[in-house]
Amino acid sequence: MKILINGKYYQKNEKIDIINPYNQKIIDNVPKCDKSDVEKAIKHGKNSQKILNEWSAYKVSNGLYSAYEDLRKEKKKIAKTITEETGKPIKDSIVEMERSIETLKLSAEEAKRIYGEAIPLDAGLGGKGFFAFTQKLPLGLVVAITPFNYPVNLAIHKVAPAIATKNSIILKPSIKAPISALRLCEIIDNYFPNGVINTITGYGSELGEELTLNPNVDKITFTGSVPVGIMIKNRAGMKKVSLELGGNDPLLVLKDANIEKAVKSATIGSYLYSGQVCMGVKRIIVDNKIADDFLELFVKETKKLKFGDPLDIKTDIGPLIDERAAEIVEKSVDNAIKNGASLVYGGKRKGNFFQPTILDNLNENMDIIVNETFGPISPIIRIDGVDEAIKIANNSDYGLQAGVFTENIADALKCANEIDSGAVFINKQSTFRTDNMPFGGFKLSGVGKEGVKYAVEDMVKTKLIGLNLR
Repeated sequence: MKILINGKYYQKNEKIDIINPYNQKIIDNVPKCDKSDVEKAIKHGKNSQKILNEWSAYKVSNGLYSAYEDLRKEKKKIAKTITEETGKPIKDSIVEMERSIETLKLSAEEAKRIYGEAIPLDAGLGGKGFFAFTQKLPLGLVVAITPFNYPVNLAIHKVAPAIATKNSIILKPSIKAPISALRLCEIIDNYFPNGVINTITGYGSELGEELTLNPNVDKITFTGSVPVGIMIKNRAGMKKVSLELGGNDPLLVLKDANIEKAVKSATIGSYLYSGQVCMGVKRIIVDNKIADDFLELFVKETKKLKFGDPLDIKTDIGPLIDERAAEIVEKSVDNAIKNGASLVYGGKRKGNFFQPTILDNLNENMDIIVNETFGPISPIIRIDGVDEAIKIANNSDYGLQAGVFTENIADALKCANEIDSGAVFINKQSTFRTDNMPFGGFKLSGVGKEGVKYAVEDMVKTKLIGLNLR
């Protein structure tokens, strides 16, 4: 696979192999880019934005609609690529593609709805006799850096809103799974001026400094780890920054919950893509009065999950992205057991496969509870009452999303008001997301919001124009 700069495709002598996590076969390779490639992409991206800025909103929207139609035609092909490079079960890759297609369509629609507003200056001292309004203008050049776990969907949530607002963009996808994202950019590039969309592949440690420090970059939008996000924020200076970082999302199951529904949501939320999801259920907080019944049903539901080849439509659990990731999960589980947690089910690793694992009798200070675990782990904390549940849910450096199961409207509203996270879902797990909703967390979970309309708001600057009519 080649990178795309200024409408041209480039290969390099040095390449990086992309490995299928399931069978360890090389599926393709990508260029190992260096600083000069980044500089070239920035130069052309900056110049092409001036051309795009002359386009009408109607023309931009039509270009995104055309790309949407092409992406729809390649849904199955790109879904297969996602599975091959990430190990994600094919049924989940198809869902990712369906969501990505919708996100591109939403962006095409939003390109026509970038409104300014009339400002009543006479509401302020000395403003009588003025007429004022605002314009929403593109920032210029956006750098997008994306992870491996949703290679197309997380890329399209950055790329499409950037173009909808007449910005140019450079995408640097994860080196663990770049192929499907590169193909996405090739499709969109067909409908826009050369250089509006550019791609760079390589190691963040070698490319990150130029991508973040170069003065011609106007915004950085990043999805990934907390340490890297903090480093980007510290480097960015006056650039606009959006950071979608980690999550340690709780699922609260209160004493009057519908246990069957809560168990199904816990199973989906904990084990979707083997737990490699930032908004996955990472802590299950269960009232003591129903904990035993919940646990019994949860084990039964977990046992139904099928391991295997992720290209098999019946597979529920595929491999983790690599063996090192599985070893980190294994170490977290082993440490929890040594510190008093009870292993109820699972706990075994084979290569980069890790069993869905249920742990009971944890406390809120254990490492596996305090830190985000990127694997198929379900740690259960037993509590007494809604107040303790909320207290433990909030005892985290993260605040992305949360789920609460209860049939009591007062407790539901109490949780909605008091849980400190970017979203609280009642009778739904934290992994729920539609692509038009505001998505983004509090605390170390990041800054800014995605979701097309909200991403667009973060991709523009506001200019005030005032006319003195006195």
